[in-house]
Amino acid sequence: MLANMIRSSAAALVVVGGLVSSAFGAGVDVNATVTGLALRGVDPVSYFTAGAPREGDVAITEVHNGATYRFASEESRNLFKSNPDKYLPQYGGFCAFGTAMGVKVDGDPDLWKIVDGKLYLNLSETVQERWNKDIPGFIETANTKWDDLENVDPNDL
Repeated sequence: MLANMIRSSAAALVVVGGLVSSAFGAGVDVNATVTGLALRGVDPVSYFTAGAPREGDVAITEVHNGATYRFASEESRNLFKSNPDKYLPQYGGFCAFGTAMGVKVDGDPDLWKIVDGKLYLNLSETVQERWNKDIPGFIETANTKWDDLENVDPNDL
């Protein structure tokens, strides 16, 4: 039932244009807006340095894998540039639980958790509650499924 809810949410997000469009340069492996903005403008480094998501500054950006990331400070952007993989959310910023269920749905930057030094996002509070019940198991499943999902357009799932 929860997987059906996630699939319905994915369809709704595609309809409103919330997911990335490859016409703007970001690939299907990154959850971004149609303009290519990732993490809804939240600074990815802030989760690790401030312990919470912080809005990025529109004037401090970096393009990585076709998606634009915003940063709260030049220092934050420099940290990102030195090691992007350390700060990028897992599964391209798509929902970690959704990935474990075999779908690509939006990851909400306000619904997050760092596990073993990696950032994971979830679609909703309800989904995050379910994900929290077996984080190691869902991560293991999502890691396996991501190989098949990474380069697939969310519309095709």
